[in-house]
Amino acid sequence: MILTDAQILEHIRLGDIKVEPFRRECLGTNSYDVHLGKTLAVYKDSVLDAKKHNAIETFEIPDEGYVLTPDNFYLGVTFEYTETLKHVPFLEGKSSVGRLGIDIHATAGKGDVGFCNYWTLEISVKKPVRVYHGMPIGQLIYFHTQGDVINPYNSKASAKYNEVKAIPVESMMWKNSF
Repeated sequence: MILTDAQILEHIRLGDIKVEPFRRECLGTNSYDVHLGKTLAVYKDSVLDAKKHNAIETFEIPDEGYVLTPDNFYLGVTFEYTETLKHVPFLEGKSSVGRLGIDIHATAGKGDVGFCNYWTLEISVKKPVRVYHGMPIGQLIYFHTQGDVINPYNSKASAKYNEVKAIPVESMMWKNSF
């Protein structure tokens, strides 16, 4: 079951959901709008290796915006810091963003109960498009869970993305054993 606006507000009041900064006008009927942070990143190497730590270069989006191109893959970050302690958060692109040909995640749209961080965005575009820091980029949808959570994400020893960073974070696949 997806939380409604009234339920999202109630869980924020209870401390189960946190969005910083919280702006009431960003609350939709059953979602919360998040915005593109100031920092983007690209991988330094043209060929990535799943078993190696692939380095990224970060840069800030200038006030006049930055043109994303289809021949590159970008990591972005949400402006908002979030905590979700009892629900499963899903990050989906806004339809207006999709209609510009922007995908904000390749595969990682679902968070875990206990996710407490900024969201790294996996951005690709269909054609060149200028983006701006602070523009609406996605929406968080919260799902009820059923049953107790034994190992929330923020307590897992194996969690690779617990370090709080307001910048895009590169893949940590290399930390897996395979």
